[in-house]
Amino acid sequence: MHRLPARQAELLRKLEVLGVHRDGAMCDEIQVPAQNLYPASGLSLADAAAVEFLAIGAHAVRRSLGAQGARTLVIGAGPIGLGTALFARIAGLDVSLLDMSTERLGFAESDLGFAALDGSKAPAADLVQQATGGEGFDVVFDATGNTQSVQSAFAHVAHGGTLVLVSVVKDDITFSDPEFHKREMTLVGSRNALRADFDHVAASIRNGAVPLAKLVTHRTTLARTPSDLARWAHEKSGLIKAVIEVG
Repeated sequence: MHRLPARQAELLRKLEVLGVHRDGAMCDEIQVPAQNLYPASGLSLADAAAVEFLAIGAHAVRRSLGAQGARTLVIGAGPIGLGTALFARIAGLDVSLLDMSTERLGFAESDLGFAALDGSKAPAADLVQQATGGEGFDVVFDATGNTQSVQSAFAHVAHGGTLVLVSVVKDDITFSDPEFHKREMTLVGSRNALRADFDHVAASIRNGAVPLAKLVTHRTTLARTPSDLARWAHEKSGLIKAVIEVG
């Protein structure tokens, strides 16, 4: 069983994120304890800016209990889902991606080399059955932020498998208890990341295991940020991750 050290567990219980739980994410200067700063040696500023979002997926994979070669499904091909899929593959898992967006799945398949299950063309349950011969996936990550998707994900897990909830939803989650027990599933919650995850992501960027040049599809400057962000909120085609560059 993967148990966090007491100090790390206490920090996660007290965790507050600027811009989420506290105001201040857009202020000119932020003062934080020195131990909250991690070195980004060998990374450009633009590459360092991508470490945090990738660390969410890296942490989820570390929590997953997935064994080498485990048949793995990541639901959601947004930035967090793609990061989860990449670090699942780095960990030696056999990864497929499920999403409703044909465009994003096409990117995941052609640019990143993942097997794609297109939920816009067939029910997810049918796609999972076809992909696994009716057995389900050993490890399933849900990174959609969608309540219905999270609840449906229980049925995609193989007997003895693991479901990792990466995304957070505000609703209550319900599932069939007899079905859950019949499968002898493990249910894992994953929240944010720890120092080990940040270090793992930084190392993976430095050694080329993470294709940041493909993930960062849009770039802007501080001056153009207000207009570009407003435009990208509607013009989402081809957008995976955007970086604001300074200097």
